[in-house]
Amino acid sequence: MTNRTIVEVHALQNVPPSNINRDDTGAPKTAVYGGVTRARVSSQAWKRATRKHFTTVLDPSELGVRTKQVAVLLAQRIAAKQAELVGAPAMALAVEVLQAATGAKIEAPKRKSAKSGGEDVGTPEAAPQSSYLMFLSNRQFDALADLAVEGGADIKAFLKDKEQKDRAKKIANTRHSVDIALFGRMVANAADINVDAAAQVAHALSVHRVESESDYYTAVDDQNTADETGAGMIGTVDFNSATLYRYAAVDVDRLEDNLGKGLSEDDSPATPVRRAVEVFLDGFVSSLPTGKINTFGNHTLPDVVIVKLRSSRPISFVSAFERPVTADEFGGHLEPACARLADYVPEIERAYGEEDTDTWVLRVGPATRKLADLGTEVPSMRQLTALVGAAVAERLEHHG
Repeated sequence: MTNRTIVEVHALQNVPPSNINRDDTGAPKTAVYGGVTRARVSSQAWKRATRKHFTTVLDPSELGVRTKQVAVLLAQRIAAKQAELVGAPAMALAVEVLQAATGAKIEAPKRKSAKSGGEDVGTPEAAPQSSYLMFLSNRQFDALADLAVEGGADIKAFLKDKEQKDRAKKIANTRHSVDIALFGRMVANAADINVDAAAQVAHALSVHRVESESDYYTAVDDQNTADETGAGMIGTVDFNSATLYRYAAVDVDRLEDNLGKGLSEDDSPATPVRRAVEVFLDGFVSSLPTGKINTFGNHTLPDVVIVKLRSSRPISFVSAFERPVTADEFGGHLEPACARLADYVPEIERAYGEEDTDTWVLRVGPATRKLADLGTEVPSMRQLTALVGAAVAERLEHHG
Protein backbone atom coordinates (compact mmCIF):
# COMPACT_ATOMS: atom_id res chain seq x y z
CA MET A 1 0.00 0.00 0.00
CA THR A 2 1.36 3.42 -0.94
CA ASN A 3 1.27 6.55 1.16
CA ARG A 4 1.37 9.13 -1.59
CA THR A 5 -0.62 12.32 -1.44
CA ILE A 6 -2.03 13.35 -4.82
CA VAL A 7 -4.39 16.28 -5.33
CA GLU A 8 -6.40 16.12 -8.55
CA VAL A 9 -8.40 18.95 -10.10
CA HIS A 10 -11.07 18.26 -12.72
CA ALA A 11 -13.09 21.09 -14.25
CA LEU A 12 -15.71 21.70 -16.92
CA GLN A 13 -15.61 25.20 -18.32
CA ASN A 14 -17.71 26.83 -21.05
CA VAL A 15 -15.73 29.19 -23.25
CA PRO A 16 -17.73 31.30 -25.74
CA PRO A 17 -16.33 32.43 -29.12
CA SER A 18 -12.64 33.00 -28.42
CA ASN A 19 -9.05 32.33 -29.47
CA ILE A 20 -7.25 32.01 -26.14
CA ASN A 21 -4.43 29.81 -27.45
CA ARG A 22 -3.50 29.95 -31.12
CA ASP A 23 -1.14 28.01 -33.37
CA ASP A 24 1.48 29.29 -35.81
CA THR A 25 -1.22 30.22 -38.34
CA GLY A 26 -3.21 32.26 -35.83
CA ALA A 27 -6.02 29.69 -35.58
CA PRO A 28 -7.21 28.25 -32.24
CA LYS A 29 -5.27 25.11 -31.34
CA THR A 30 -7.02 21.80 -31.91
CA ALA A 31 -6.38 18.08 -31.44
CA VAL A 32 -7.95 14.90 -32.77
CA TYR A 33 -9.37 12.78 -29.94
CA GLY A 34 -11.87 9.97 -30.34
CA GLY A 35 -11.56 10.36 -34.08
CA VAL A 36 -12.90 13.93 -34.19
CA THR A 37 -11.40 17.40 -33.97
CA ARG A 38 -11.54 19.02 -30.53
CA ALA A 39 -10.73 22.50 -29.29
CA ARG A 40 -7.46 22.45 -27.35
CA VAL A 41 -5.72 24.80 -24.95
CA SER A 42 -2.11 23.81 -24.32
CA SER A 43 -0.87 22.99 -20.86
CA GLN A 44 1.85 25.63 -21.27
CA ALA A 45 -0.76 28.33 -21.83
CA TRP A 46 -2.70 27.40 -18.70
CA LYS A 47 0.43 27.01 -16.58
CA ARG A 48 1.51 30.49 -17.64
CA ALA A 49 -1.93 31.86 -16.70
CA THR A 50 -1.72 30.07 -13.34
CA ARG A 51 1.71 31.55 -12.64
CA LYS A 52 0.40 35.02 -13.48
CA HIS A 53 -2.45 34.45 -11.02
CA PHE A 54 0.12 33.68 -8.29
CA THR A 55 1.36 37.27 -8.49
CA THR A 56 -2.03 38.51 -7.26
CA VAL A 57 -2.02 36.41 -4.08
CA LEU A 58 1.63 35.78 -3.14
CA ASP A 59 4.42 38.09 -2.06
CA PRO A 60 7.16 38.52 -4.71
CA SER A 61 9.65 36.87 -2.31
CA GLU A 62 7.65 33.62 -2.67
CA LEU A 63 7.89 33.59 -6.47
CA GLY A 64 10.52 33.12 -9.14
CA VAL A 65 11.50 34.81 -12.38
CA ARG A 66 11.98 32.93 -15.67
CA THR A 67 14.14 34.96 -18.02
CA LYS A 68 17.31 35.14 -20.08
CA GLN A 69 18.05 38.46 -18.36
CA VAL A 70 19.30 36.81 -15.17
CA ALA A 71 22.54 38.80 -15.14
CA VAL A 72 20.66 42.10 -15.28
CA LEU A 73 18.39 41.12 -12.39
CA LEU A 74 21.28 39.89 -10.26
CA ALA A 75 23.38 42.99 -11.02
CA GLN A 76 20.51 45.18 -9.84
CA ARG A 77 20.35 43.30 -6.54
CA ILE A 78 24.12 43.51 -6.09
CA ALA A 79 24.01 47.28 -6.65
CA ALA A 80 21.15 47.61 -4.17
CA LYS A 81 23.24 45.85 -1.51
CA GLN A 82 26.44 47.85 -2.13
CA ALA A 83 26.07 51.31 -3.61
CA GLU A 84 29.56 51.51 -5.15
CA LEU A 85 28.86 48.40 -7.21
CA VAL A 86 26.80 50.02 -9.93
CA GLY A 87 26.86 49.34 -13.66
CA ALA A 88 29.79 47.35 -15.07
CA PRO A 89 31.24 46.20 -11.71
CA ALA A 90 27.89 44.78 -10.60
CA MET A 91 27.37 43.11 -13.97
CA ALA A 92 30.82 41.51 -13.87
CA LEU A 93 30.09 40.05 -10.43
CA ALA A 94 26.67 38.85 -11.56
CA VAL A 95 28.07 37.03 -14.60
CA GLU A 96 30.75 35.20 -12.60
CA VAL A 97 28.39 34.12 -9.81
CA LEU A 98 25.69 32.91 -12.22
CA GLN A 99 28.18 30.91 -14.25
CA ALA A 100 29.49 29.29 -11.07
CA ALA A 101 26.00 28.55 -9.77
CA THR A 102 24.41 27.21 -12.96
CA GLY A 103 27.23 26.35 -15.36
CA ALA A 104 25.47 28.43 -18.00
CA LYS A 105 27.40 30.68 -20.36
CA ILE A 106 26.41 34.30 -19.75
CA GLU A 107 27.45 36.65 -22.55
CA ALA A 108 26.22 39.44 -24.80
CA PRO A 109 23.89 38.09 -27.51
CA LYS A 110 25.23 37.70 -31.03
CA ARG A 111 23.79 39.40 -34.09
CA LYS A 112 24.38 39.11 -37.83
CA SER A 113 26.45 41.86 -39.39
CA ALA A 114 26.37 42.68 -43.09
CA LYS A 115 29.86 44.17 -42.84
CA SER A 116 31.28 40.92 -41.48
CA GLY A 117 29.74 38.84 -44.23
CA GLY A 118 26.85 37.63 -42.13
CA GLU A 119 29.04 36.28 -39.33
CA ASP A 120 27.94 36.47 -35.70
CA VAL A 121 29.43 39.45 -33.92
CA GLY A 122 29.11 40.64 -30.36
CA THR A 123 26.66 43.37 -29.47
CA PRO A 124 28.55 45.60 -27.04
CA GLU A 125 25.51 47.68 -26.10
CA ALA A 126 23.50 44.60 -25.10
CA ALA A 127 23.70 43.26 -21.55
CA PRO A 128 25.02 39.72 -21.07
CA GLN A 129 22.32 37.08 -20.94
CA SER A 130 21.91 33.31 -20.80
CA SER A 131 21.36 31.38 -24.01
CA TYR A 132 18.13 29.88 -22.64
CA LEU A 133 15.42 30.81 -20.17
CA MET A 134 16.53 30.36 -16.57
CA PHE A 135 14.14 30.03 -13.64
CA LEU A 136 15.42 31.28 -10.27
CA SER A 137 13.52 32.25 -7.15
CA ASN A 138 13.73 35.75 -5.75
CA ARG A 139 15.28 34.34 -2.59
CA GLN A 140 17.95 32.65 -4.71
CA PHE A 141 18.69 35.95 -6.47
CA ASP A 142 19.09 37.67 -3.08
CA ALA A 143 21.40 34.98 -1.73
CA LEU A 144 23.53 35.00 -4.90
CA ALA A 145 23.80 38.78 -4.61
CA ASP A 146 25.09 38.39 -1.05
CA LEU A 147 27.67 35.87 -2.27
CA ALA A 148 28.78 38.22 -5.05
CA VAL A 149 29.27 41.10 -2.62
CA GLU A 150 31.23 38.80 -0.33
CA GLY A 151 33.51 37.81 -3.20
CA GLY A 152 34.03 41.43 -4.21
CA ALA A 153 36.51 42.59 -6.81
CA ASP A 154 38.45 39.32 -6.67
CA ILE A 155 35.35 37.29 -7.52
CA LYS A 156 37.09 34.94 -9.98
CA ALA A 157 39.66 33.83 -7.42
CA PHE A 158 36.93 33.65 -4.78
CA LEU A 159 34.86 31.25 -6.89
CA LYS A 160 37.86 29.10 -7.84
CA ASP A 161 37.74 27.87 -4.26
CA LYS A 162 35.70 24.65 -4.35
CA GLU A 163 33.88 25.52 -1.14
CA GLN A 164 32.67 28.85 -2.53
CA LYS A 165 31.66 27.35 -5.88
CA ASP A 166 29.70 24.66 -4.04
CA ARG A 167 28.02 27.43 -2.03
CA ALA A 168 26.93 29.10 -5.26
CA LYS A 169 25.43 25.86 -6.60
CA LYS A 170 23.71 25.12 -3.30
CA ILE A 171 22.13 28.58 -3.28
CA ALA A 172 20.70 27.92 -6.75
CA ASN A 173 19.28 24.62 -5.53
CA THR A 174 17.81 25.77 -2.19
CA ARG A 175 14.81 27.92 -1.24
CA HIS A 176 12.85 27.18 -4.39
CA SER A 177 9.85 29.42 -4.95
CA VAL A 178 6.37 27.93 -5.11
CA ASP A 179 6.19 28.24 -8.92
CA ILE A 180 9.51 26.45 -9.38
CA ALA A 181 8.48 23.75 -6.89
CA LEU A 182 5.19 23.23 -8.73
CA PHE A 183 6.20 23.52 -12.38
CA GLY A 184 9.82 22.43 -12.23
CA ARG A 185 12.97 23.79 -13.79
CA MET A 186 15.55 22.56 -16.28
CA VAL A 187 19.10 23.91 -16.23
CA ALA A 188 20.77 22.57 -19.35
CA ASN A 189 24.33 23.03 -18.08
CA ALA A 190 23.75 21.68 -14.56
CA ALA A 191 21.35 18.75 -14.47
CA ASP A 192 22.04 18.26 -10.77
CA ILE A 193 20.10 21.42 -9.96
CA ASN A 194 17.11 20.57 -12.15
CA VAL A 195 13.79 20.52 -10.31
CA ASP A 196 11.22 17.85 -11.16
CA ALA A 197 7.74 19.35 -11.44
CA ALA A 198 5.24 18.51 -8.70
CA ALA A 199 2.28 19.63 -10.82
CA GLN A 200 1.11 18.03 -14.04
CA VAL A 201 -1.31 20.01 -16.21
CA ALA A 202 -3.11 18.38 -19.13
CA HIS A 203 -4.02 20.07 -22.38
CA ALA A 204 -7.63 21.17 -22.03
CA LEU A 205 -9.90 19.48 -24.59
CA SER A 206 -13.45 20.17 -25.68
CA VAL A 207 -15.85 17.39 -24.73
CA HIS A 208 -17.42 17.63 -28.18
CA ARG A 209 -16.50 17.98 -31.83
CA VAL A 210 -15.54 21.52 -32.77
CA GLU A 211 -15.22 23.49 -35.98
CA SER A 212 -13.28 26.73 -36.07
CA GLU A 213 -14.89 29.76 -37.68
CA SER A 214 -13.54 32.98 -39.10
CA ASP A 215 -14.68 36.49 -38.24
CA TYR A 216 -14.38 39.03 -41.06
CA TYR A 217 -14.04 42.51 -39.57
CA THR A 218 -13.58 46.06 -40.78
CA ALA A 219 -12.34 49.22 -39.11
CA VAL A 220 -13.58 52.63 -40.20
CA ASP A 221 -11.19 55.59 -40.44
CA ASP A 222 -12.61 58.27 -38.12
CA GLN A 223 -11.35 60.98 -40.45
CA ASN A 224 -13.20 59.70 -43.51
CA THR A 225 -15.23 62.29 -45.37
CA ALA A 226 -18.77 61.66 -46.60
CA ASP A 227 -17.35 60.68 -49.97
CA GLU A 228 -15.04 58.06 -48.44
CA THR A 229 -17.24 55.17 -47.38
CA GLY A 230 -14.74 52.33 -47.51
CA ALA A 231 -13.07 50.68 -44.56
CA GLY A 232 -9.69 51.87 -43.34
CA MET A 233 -8.74 48.32 -42.50
CA ILE A 234 -10.12 44.83 -43.06
CA GLY A 235 -9.05 41.49 -41.66
CA THR A 236 -10.08 38.13 -40.31
CA VAL A 237 -9.63 36.39 -36.97
CA ASP A 238 -10.26 32.69 -36.33
CA PHE A 239 -12.20 31.50 -33.29
CA ASN A 240 -14.20 28.66 -31.82
CA SER A 241 -16.33 27.99 -28.76
CA ALA A 242 -16.17 24.96 -26.50
CA THR A 243 -17.02 23.20 -23.28
CA LEU A 244 -13.58 22.22 -22.03
CA TYR A 245 -12.52 19.38 -19.77
CA ARG A 246 -9.53 20.55 -17.74
CA TYR A 247 -7.30 18.41 -15.54
CA ALA A 248 -4.29 18.85 -13.27
CA ALA A 249 -2.62 16.77 -10.57
CA VAL A 250 -0.19 17.76 -7.82
CA ASP A 251 2.20 15.28 -6.23
CA VAL A 252 2.17 16.83 -2.75
CA ASP A 253 5.10 14.72 -1.53
CA ARG A 254 7.30 15.99 -4.35
CA LEU A 255 6.05 19.52 -3.72
CA GLU A 256 7.06 19.22 -0.07
CA ASP A 257 10.49 17.93 -1.09
CA ASN A 258 11.00 20.71 -3.64
CA LEU A 259 10.03 23.47 -1.23
CA GLY A 260 12.22 22.11 1.55
CA LYS A 261 15.22 21.09 -0.55
CA GLY A 262 18.52 21.95 1.13
CA LEU A 263 16.94 23.56 4.16
CA SER A 264 18.03 22.72 7.68
CA GLU A 265 15.61 21.35 10.26
CA ASP A 266 15.47 24.77 11.89
CA ASP A 267 14.58 26.54 8.63
CA SER A 268 11.26 26.55 6.79
CA PRO A 269 10.27 27.14 3.15
CA ALA A 270 9.02 30.55 2.08
CA THR A 271 5.64 29.04 1.27
CA PRO A 272 4.28 26.18 3.44
CA VAL A 273 3.09 23.12 1.53
CA ARG A 274 -0.55 23.63 2.51
CA ARG A 275 -0.45 27.21 1.29
CA ALA A 276 1.22 26.14 -1.97
CA VAL A 277 -1.52 23.57 -2.64
CA GLU A 278 -4.26 26.12 -1.91
CA VAL A 279 -2.65 28.73 -4.15
CA PHE A 280 -2.26 26.25 -7.01
CA LEU A 281 -5.86 25.07 -6.69
CA ASP A 282 -7.21 28.61 -6.72
CA GLY A 283 -4.83 29.73 -9.48
CA PHE A 284 -5.48 26.80 -11.81
CA VAL A 285 -9.27 27.00 -11.44
CA SER A 286 -9.58 30.79 -11.59
CA SER A 287 -7.03 31.63 -14.27
CA LEU A 288 -7.63 31.94 -18.00
CA PRO A 289 -5.14 32.36 -20.86
CA THR A 290 -5.55 35.84 -22.31
CA GLY A 291 -5.10 35.30 -26.06
CA LYS A 292 -7.37 37.69 -28.00
CA ILE A 293 -9.18 38.48 -24.75
CA ASN A 294 -9.77 42.11 -25.78
CA THR A 295 -11.33 40.94 -29.04
CA PHE A 296 -13.70 38.39 -27.54
CA GLY A 297 -14.09 39.27 -23.84
CA ASN A 298 -14.46 35.56 -23.04
CA HIS A 299 -14.19 35.86 -19.26
CA THR A 300 -15.66 32.65 -17.82
CA LEU A 301 -15.12 30.43 -14.81
CA PRO A 302 -15.69 26.66 -14.53
CA ASP A 303 -19.25 25.50 -13.88
CA VAL A 304 -17.87 22.34 -12.27
CA VAL A 305 -14.78 21.75 -10.15
CA ILE A 306 -14.11 18.28 -8.73
CA VAL A 307 -11.13 17.86 -6.39
CA LYS A 308 -9.90 14.45 -5.30
CA LEU A 309 -7.27 13.53 -2.72
CA ARG A 310 -5.69 10.19 -3.61
CA SER A 311 -3.02 8.00 -2.06
CA SER A 312 -2.03 5.91 -5.09
CA ARG A 313 -1.72 7.60 -8.50
CA PRO A 314 -3.35 10.37 -10.56
CA ILE A 315 -6.36 9.47 -12.72
CA SER A 316 -7.68 11.69 -15.51
CA PHE A 317 -11.34 11.35 -16.48
CA VAL A 318 -10.80 12.45 -20.08
CA SER A 319 -11.82 8.97 -21.32
CA ALA A 320 -15.39 9.84 -20.36
CA PHE A 321 -15.36 12.06 -23.45
CA GLU A 322 -13.55 9.77 -25.91
CA ARG A 323 -16.94 9.51 -27.61
CA PRO A 324 -17.76 13.17 -28.23
CA VAL A 325 -20.70 14.66 -26.38
CA THR A 326 -23.60 15.76 -28.57
CA ALA A 327 -26.20 18.35 -27.67
CA ASP A 328 -29.86 17.34 -27.38
CA GLU A 329 -32.73 19.13 -29.11
CA PHE A 330 -32.47 21.98 -26.61
CA GLY A 331 -28.75 22.48 -27.22
CA GLY A 332 -25.86 22.67 -24.78
CA HIS A 333 -22.89 20.40 -23.99
CA LEU A 334 -22.45 21.03 -20.26
CA GLU A 335 -25.37 18.93 -19.00
CA PRO A 336 -24.57 15.81 -21.05
CA ALA A 337 -20.89 16.21 -20.10
CA CYS A 338 -21.87 16.19 -16.42
CA ALA A 339 -23.96 13.07 -17.00
CA ARG A 340 -20.95 11.39 -18.61
CA LEU A 341 -18.77 12.17 -15.59
CA ALA A 342 -21.46 11.06 -13.15
CA ASP A 343 -21.50 7.63 -14.84
CA TYR A 344 -17.80 7.27 -15.61
CA VAL A 345 -16.11 8.34 -12.35
CA PRO A 346 -17.68 5.71 -10.05
CA GLU A 347 -17.06 3.02 -12.67
CA ILE A 348 -13.36 3.71 -13.23
CA GLU A 349 -12.71 4.09 -9.51
CA ARG A 350 -14.58 0.88 -8.65
CA ALA A 351 -12.74 -1.06 -11.38
CA TYR A 352 -9.32 -0.01 -10.06
CA GLY A 353 -10.09 0.04 -6.34
CA GLU A 354 -9.96 3.82 -6.05
CA GLU A 355 -13.29 4.39 -4.29
CA ASP A 356 -11.66 5.37 -1.00
CA THR A 357 -10.75 8.94 -1.92
CA ASP A 358 -11.72 12.28 -0.44
CA THR A 359 -13.84 14.14 -3.00
CA TRP A 360 -15.20 17.68 -3.05
CA VAL A 361 -17.56 19.12 -5.68
CA LEU A 362 -18.13 22.77 -6.49
CA ARG A 363 -20.87 23.19 -9.09
CA VAL A 364 -23.00 25.97 -10.51
CA GLY A 365 -26.50 25.75 -12.03
CA PRO A 366 -29.04 22.98 -12.67
CA ALA A 367 -27.10 21.54 -15.62
CA THR A 368 -24.55 20.16 -13.14
CA ARG A 369 -27.00 18.50 -10.72
CA LYS A 370 -26.04 14.93 -11.69
CA LEU A 371 -22.61 15.48 -10.13
CA ALA A 372 -24.02 16.26 -6.69
CA ASP A 373 -23.49 12.70 -5.44
CA LEU A 374 -19.85 12.38 -6.49
CA GLY A 375 -18.56 13.87 -3.24
CA THR A 376 -19.00 16.53 -0.58
CA GLU A 377 -20.67 19.57 -2.09
CA VAL A 378 -18.90 22.85 -1.35
CA PRO A 379 -20.67 26.19 -1.90
CA SER A 380 -17.68 28.41 -2.73
CA MET A 381 -14.15 28.35 -4.11
CA ARG A 382 -12.82 29.86 -0.90
CA GLN A 383 -14.24 27.01 1.16
CA LEU A 384 -13.02 24.45 -1.35
CA THR A 385 -9.40 25.61 -1.11
CA ALA A 386 -9.59 25.71 2.68
CA LEU A 387 -11.02 22.19 2.94
CA VAL A 388 -8.48 20.73 0.52
CA GLY A 389 -5.62 22.53 2.25
CA ALA A 390 -6.70 21.22 5.66
CA ALA A 391 -7.01 17.67 4.33
CA VAL A 392 -3.54 17.84 2.77
CA ALA A 393 -2.02 19.16 6.01
CA GLU A 394 -3.67 16.37 7.99
CA ARG A 395 -2.48 13.74 5.51
CA LEU A 396 1.11 15.02 5.61
CA GLU A 397 1.12 15.13 9.42
CA HIS A 398 -0.16 11.57 9.53
CA HIS A 399 2.47 10.36 7.08
CA GLY A 400 5.20 12.32 8.86
